Parts: sequence; structure tokens; C-alpha cells
Amino acid sequence: MAESIFGYPFRRFFLSPPVFREWSGSTALMDWLESPNAHIFKINVPGFSKENIKVQVEEGNVLHITGEGGKEDGIAKDSVWHVAERGTGKGDFSREIELPENVKLDQIKAHVENGVLTVIVPKDANPKKNNVRNINITSKL
Repeated sequence: MAESIFGYPFRRFFLSPPVFREWSGSTALMDWLESPNAHIFKINVPGFSKENIKVQVEEGNVLHITGEGGKEDGIAKDSVWHVAERGTGKGDFSREIELPENVKLDQIKAHVENGVLTVIVPKDANPKKNNVRNINITSKL
């Protein structure tokens, strides 16, 4: 995993809109739609069941989506591939999306249907106000 040139605490100041990254053996294509009430992520996950997909929220409002083991079943070992455009083998994927501050992390919902994972991240109607704290300035530390 490559780190950006900006450390985590400063990413929000320099990178806008929020950041998303992909490490992939497959092409887990994603749409990100923002409605007045939620952020909606739709990710192509053909061949993956809900048991093979993990959706987690990590420290710093990072939504981490992984898929493992999406592979073709029932193919004999002595078979010969002539065309493999849909992908073969495991095809694991991982995506990370840095979510905005105004979301309800405890109300995130996800479901998979017809090869599409939909993750709904509700917005917080009452965003937390920034706590402004004055710092006393002295001539000596």
C-alpha cells in the first residue's frame, strides 16, 4: 500500500473531494452518488456472494470494502481457456474510501444483489460543530 505524500491528519486539507483508492486483481468498478440524505456507493462484484465481501469502517472515517474468493466453479483442471475476458482465478479486490465528516457511521447499510454491492452511508442532519479552542500564546515554552 503506497502512502500519499500527505500524512493522515492533513489529507482533508489538501485533498478534496474525499479520497478513494483501489488495489485490485479484478476491476471492482464503483459509482459514488450523493443524495440530500446519504452517500450511495454501487460497486460491481460479479461472482462474489455476501459471504465473500467484507465492509468495514476503519479509524478516520475510512470505508474499507474487500472481496475474496470470487472465482469460477466447476471448471475441470484439464480444460483449455480460449478467451478469458470475464477474468479467471481469484480476482480479489480491495477499495478504501475516506468518508466525509458529516456521516452516521453507526447506520451504514450494505446489500449485494445481481452482482452489485450497494453501500448506503446516511448523512448526519446535525453535523458536529467544530470545537474551537483558543491556544494561549506565550513568549516562552
